[in-house]
Amino acid sequence: MSREPKGPKFIQYFGPLVRAINELGGSGRPEEVEDIIVRRLNISEEQQSEVINSGSTRLRNQLHWARFYMAKAGYIDSSVRGVWSLTDRGRESQNLTQQQSLEIFKQVRNGMNNVHDSDDIHVDVSLMDSEASSLGEVRSSGSNYRIDLLQLLRSISASGFEQLCQRLLRESGFERVSVTGRTGDGGIDGIGILQMTPFVSFKVLFQCKRYSGGVGAPQIRDFRGAMAGRADKGLILTTGTFTPSAREEALRDGVPQIELVDGEKLVDLFEKLQLGLKPRTTYDIDQEFFEQFK
Repeated sequence: MSREPKGPKFIQYFGPLVRAINELGGSGRPEEVEDIIVRRLNISEEQQSEVINSGSTRLRNQLHWARFYMAKAGYIDSSVRGVWSLTDRGRESQNLTQQQSLEIFKQVRNGMNNVHDSDDIHVDVSLMDSEASSLGEVRSSGSNYRIDLLQLLRSISASGFEQLCQRLLRESGFERVSVTGRTGDGGIDGIGILQMTPFVSFKVLFQCKRYSGGVGAPQIRDFRGAMAGRADKGLILTTGTFTPSAREEALRDGVPQIELVDGEKLVDLFEKLQLGLKPRTTYDIDQEFFEQFK
């Protein structure tokens, strides 16, 4: 007797994804959804930090694939970048079974063109990262520069990345930014002053992690220990991601909070500041306009 294939592992998140977004009030940012799923499914720190060949964490990659398929199936609205929201269909489907999730996957996959020619539904997600990367949804055919930029940031030297972060902080309004990273400094790479008002400023210690995977809670605790008594705020910038446990640790009550900037936010900052990026204008032909002259 042949056994029914169970499909790729990411379909296990179809149901939890819908329930997590519903718990957030019907919409939420990917990080918020991931946090709830990790908590509800008791996903370990080790699992949160596991990295695939593309450099993304396996968990985040699978959640993005789950969201991709659920959007194609009409359970999640794909119209707003950076926010995952439920459709009416999604709100009415809070208890999807594994079999129902498999059927959703099959239906979407059968309706997609140029994905795979094989009938085997066992998919190696790490080989399909281009459709649902850790950078989120690609907004247009010309926006692969986001992925290219992140790969470039990961390829430069550690000292070069520290200097680049120094420049980024200066362009973002920090003053007296200096790179101080040295052996035995507890992982602190630099310091800067953020002037909030003419009367209020904060000394900020920062750490630069040229990672391709996930930064976990232990690294957050180590950095907090190194900055104790030396600054008002902490900042960690990484080309990778932060695990849900790391984000929770960064905001833990009773200790200095640490601001986190992951690879996606880094790219957003480079875009906003047009730092190292040359803006380009393009046009679409208005066919209707030219019809009147035929």
